[in-house]
Amino acid sequence: MNKMKRLYKYAFAGFLLVGVSGCELFSDFGDTNVNPAATTEPILSALLTNVGAQMGSYAFQTRPGLYSQYFSQTQYTDESLYSLPQLSFTGNYSGPLQDLQTIINANQSNNMTQVARILQQYIYWTITDRWGDIPYSEALTGVNTAPAYDTQEDVYRGMLSTLADAVNSFDNASLISGDVIYAGDVASWKRAANSLRMLMALQLSERFPDANGYAATEFKAALNHSAGYISTNAENFDVAYPGGNFPSDYWSLYNGRRDYAESATMTSLMGSLSDLRQNAFGGANDLANQANSNASSNVGVPYGLARANAEAFTGANTNWARILRGDLRTQSSTVYIITAAHVALARAEAANLGWTTENVTDVYNAGIRFSFEQWGITMPNNYLTQAGVQLGTDNARKIAIQRYIAFYPDGLQGWNIWRKTGYPELTPAPAATNAGGQIPRRYVYAQSEYATNEAAVNAAAARLTGGDTQDARVWWDVQ
Repeated sequence: MNKMKRLYKYAFAGFLLVGVSGCELFSDFGDTNVNPAATTEPILSALLTNVGAQMGSYAFQTRPGLYSQYFSQTQYTDESLYSLPQLSFTGNYSGPLQDLQTIINANQSNNMTQVARILQQYIYWTITDRWGDIPYSEALTGVNTAPAYDTQEDVYRGMLSTLADAVNSFDNASLISGDVIYAGDVASWKRAANSLRMLMALQLSERFPDANGYAATEFKAALNHSAGYISTNAENFDVAYPGGNFPSDYWSLYNGRRDYAESATMTSLMGSLSDLRQNAFGGANDLANQANSNASSNVGVPYGLARANAEAFTGANTNWARILRGDLRTQSSTVYIITAAHVALARAEAANLGWTTENVTDVYNAGIRFSFEQWGITMPNNYLTQAGVQLGTDNARKIAIQRYIAFYPDGLQGWNIWRKTGYPELTPAPAATNAGGQIPRRYVYAQSEYATNEAAVNAAAARLTGGDTQDARVWWDVQ
């Protein structure tokens, strides 16, 4: 059964769950409205399906996509001008993280429990990399409504330790019901967890640069694990949506309204390398169901314009580039989370740092090939030998830029790469409205946190240099 059919099947089961375990709206009538056949226990497979289907939304967040300059805004430009957001992370805890914790607490299937633990760490990763210190060790207990904020270092150590333990805790018997990502294949989940562990460890390279340090040790343990890592595009950690009632996140956000465009920063970078992946990254300014929906565009919208200027540009340049070519943002488009390209290029960076003895050029070139293949683009024979790509000089910059390209349109990872390495070189929005006029380096904590968990959030804010601001750096973002 392919991924799309699985998502249809398991989502239907989720709808059935709603039908058999509905609300107790009329409890005053005693047992009159009680269905003796109904279950009061959650159907764990439906919870796993629900979270699995949501995973794509974590790999295409728009605000980090704007901060990383993958995207520009075409009219409502406040986000790209660095307006102060009031974004709360609580929905992550009450929603998918809690659903996964329910699976873990029930522990009806060991392998399903390990999958839930892996998915939790991925979600925590996306939260801590945006805010910094967050609730982790005291979160999801069900009794503590004011959990302490763990330091980002402790969160990372916890995530990496949990991933390592999960990989080693799978068995060869218990089922993984409701898995719309890997159809219950344990080997695939082990590879995904090791790959995630490698990416997390590499994010700490500025904090722990030494080849025998904590980050390198974690990276090498995952790299050398007998279960392996994602090494072909067939093994990618992605979500293939069936469309219809279950549309791709790319379709939901990028296809209808035309608020977001590929930025001129991105199209200029791709043009400077004669990079044909641009034919996938930038779609002609049409809706995907129109005649030339497979057409591409390299007309990026200048980044960081005030609204009037952005509207003037798109009015004068009607074929500006949409985010992804039309046939790649359909209702049934696959959303990529961790791919063979991501992993191979991470291995290239680790080798370049001296963490491993792998051949830097070999894994770097392989990562680029995987990326072209992932997007269905034929790589020109001379792509790897051109001056802006071929290794030999300025390796750290070239590897960072290829990682940045390979993660498109996952803005959080693009933002992470820029914050850690400074590559590619990004110019702040010309019309920036924030006090410093610089690209934000984190999200500020929501006012709701100060209202409901004041002591904990104040302690976290006090650990930030300069306090709870967009300019403060998260722990791994070493100046």
